[in-house]
Amino acid sequence: MLGSAAGGGFPQWNTNVGLNHQLHEGSTRATARTQSSIAVSADYQHWLLVNASPDVRQQVLDFPALRPAPGKRGTGIGAILLMDSQIDHATGLIILREGDTLPIWSTRPVYEDLTTGLPLFNVLEHYCGVDWHEIDTAASSFTIDGVPRLSFKAVELSSAAPPYSPHRGNPHPGDNIGLIVTDDATGGTLFYAPGLGAPDEAIAAIARESDCLLVDGTFYTETEMIDQGVGVKPAAEMGHLPQSGENGMLAWLADFPSTRRVLIHINNTNPILDPNSPERATVENAGVEVAYDGMEIQL
Repeated sequence: MLGSAAGGGFPQWNTNVGLNHQLHEGSTRATARTQSSIAVSADYQHWLLVNASPDVRQQVLDFPALRPAPGKRGTGIGAILLMDSQIDHATGLIILREGDTLPIWSTRPVYEDLTTGLPLFNVLEHYCGVDWHEIDTAASSFTIDGVPRLSFKAVELSSAAPPYSPHRGNPHPGDNIGLIVTDDATGGTLFYAPGLGAPDEAIAAIARESDCLLVDGTFYTETEMIDQGVGVKPAAEMGHLPQSGENGMLAWLADFPSTRRVLIHINNTNPILDPNSPERATVENAGVEVAYDGMEIQL
């Protein structure tokens, strides 16, 4: 886990409410987190960077396996995969402009957003350049050059495109995906879905076959941001399923008791960031873990 927080990180730079204030004051056991991103590898040498957050520079420095290889320049990052075109998952690409051509995998709707509404790919052509590969969500699996011994499958998730997308009001399949990662040697499987806002039976079937679920932990309640006075939209309107409630994420995860279950993409308003909170106790009593920066999972 390179980063485990939602957009803005924790604490958010301009927020002084709740746990953000307590962290500034040193009155909470909650720890700071950078914005959501993971790296996966089968050999601890060749890594797939999944999402490039604005915090990617610090995340690379904090994780030695991604640092420069011997020589003048280099990195353990063999390729980059984008789950969507959201700012907090894509703008870190600008930080990576000082290396070689970036091999980037995404769906076509994400590519279109990043060459139009938020034209990061166009900007990068003036620096390192982009070697883009289209993710086919209909494919049974695919592999990625530079990241050996891993297989992948993309799963379309229900979601809205970002505000700057030319099709903001017209959701497209592939705007947001979940990713099944399989270790070809061990057969271990991870389902990564930081934007899982509306799991259906197809997603449940994937969850039952997975060894680990790394899923959306953005909010604890539906009206969390409204209640704290820092937003006007409920969780569902922002594409997130809160942990609480009879139809919340914890209730859904309860159907998979034999699977390792971890929450990621945790918003700075979410009380589960505080390890002493009753909400955190509820999550842990349900057998669900809360991701943190530097956490490692081996399958």
